[in-house]
Amino acid sequence: MPEELPELSLPIEERDHVLGPLSARYKLVEYGEYDAPHCRHVVGTVRELVRELGDDLCFAFRNFPQPHLHPRSRPAAEAAEAAGMQGKFWLMHDRLFDHQDELGDAEIREIARGLPVEMAHYERDLANGDAARRVADDIDLAEDDGVGDTPTFFVNGTLHVGKYEFLPLLEALKSTVPK
Repeated sequence: MPEELPELSLPIEERDHVLGPLSARYKLVEYGEYDAPHCRHVVGTVRELVRELGDDLCFAFRNFPQPHLHPRSRPAAEAAEAAGMQGKFWLMHDRLFDHQDELGDAEIREIARGLPVEMAHYERDLANGDAARRVADDIDLAEDDGVGDTPTFFVNGTLHVGKYEFLPLLEALKSTVPK
């Protein structure tokens, strides 16, 4: 009898940063971090899936920074969350990955300045710990879900153990029953 794969402890919901409608037929969750080369590699794969499936896909990104492996992952995740508090999560997400080799504090601040965000609000959300708490919540979820590395994908609520490429992920999304 095959071993049961882990399932998401918390399905995609309003708290998540999503592309596509929550009511979509297929659900894809990525636990990732901005300072990890493998996570940068899958950005294009996810974009292809979003284009291919359109409103049939709900994709959520959850932070799982691993500072012991990628020292700039936590500050970058907090920056994305601070931008997200102004509705600019995906802009910051994409720019952080575009500038993955330049994620020092000054560089992250410059990336934020290039977004249409109110910088005083952005800085306040970083300083008061709101962004850090949001990242900590994602880390807690990742640990509840048994995530140990990035990227980790859950396809229709179940851990994906295959390759993180377009066709294997598309096939997994279409061949599993959404939960």
